[in-house]
Amino acid sequence: MMLVEDGKLALGDPVSKYIPAFADVKVGVEKLDPTGELALRLEPVDRPITIEDLLRHTSGLTYGFYGDSPVRKRYASVGLFNGDFDNAEFVGRIAKLPLAEQPGTRWDYGHSTDVLGRVIEVASGKSLFQFDKERLLDPLGMRDTAFYVADAAKRPLIAEPMPNDRFVTPVAGIRDPMEPRRWESGGAGMVGTIGDYARFAQMLLNGGALDGRRYLKPETVALMTSDHIGPETKIARDQFYFPGANSGFGLGFAVRTSVPPNTSWPLGEYRWDGVGGTFFFIDPADDMFVIFMVQTPSQRGRIQLELKTLIYQALQK
Repeated sequence: MMLVEDGKLALGDPVSKYIPAFADVKVGVEKLDPTGELALRLEPVDRPITIEDLLRHTSGLTYGFYGDSPVRKRYASVGLFNGDFDNAEFVGRIAKLPLAEQPGTRWDYGHSTDVLGRVIEVASGKSLFQFDKERLLDPLGMRDTAFYVADAAKRPLIAEPMPNDRFVTPVAGIRDPMEPRRWESGGAGMVGTIGDYARFAQMLLNGGALDGRRYLKPETVALMTSDHIGPETKIARDQFYFPGANSGFGLGFAVRTSVPPNTSWPLGEYRWDGVGGTFFFIDPADDMFVIFMVQTPSQRGRIQLELKTLIYQALQK
């Protein structure tokens, strides 16, 4: 969104403008072959994938570590994470795979944000981490946020999962937060502290500014945190619609659009959570943000619900 404000890219731009390999992407569709068996057919896209599609997960790109559709199975079987690769190599691999659906038709959580990481590199002329450091991390004082923990003395600070409570399939090929790697994933793998992330969350809560420095215009933050897949868009929601029934999706966040029964959760809250159990939410109505860091995939849903319930019960007293 900084690059959008800079005029370096636009939400309606086709992704192929920055990554030409996406000009020839196809959609995988299950159809009966002449023998009566289901087969995966490749069909042309009705329209190009746009930057907005990547931001709101309507690109047709998916993940291969959940679900059993033929396209997801192909993602899981082609060795996307083999070797020590960079963003350019990774998006080249992704662009050869079929989309799970036509762009702009369905919310499907997947590698869209990883592709955005490469778009940032092309549009800025810098590596993703260089851009992050220069425009966001260093100015905000997020000194301990990076793509791996380079300082061995800080290893004890890493929240390690329990042996029997971990996400078995390494997300984005990331197995060890101490291991240097070339891939600076746009969608997974950064490490950091609660203190660092609090600076980021406070900047968003403030409408894009912190300590006298502006990072985004208030109008941009408002655009990011409004629902971009509402009924008027006719965008469907797949069976793994992680934001839940009471939320839409903005440009990178789930956005609460209605209040769940028996709760006092506010409209306009925006949030996301990680597969290991980490989560954050920002509540502009109550001038509040919450960050929770943990490594327990099996307990993440229970803890998130109980913690949020306790917080809003306390606010009502």
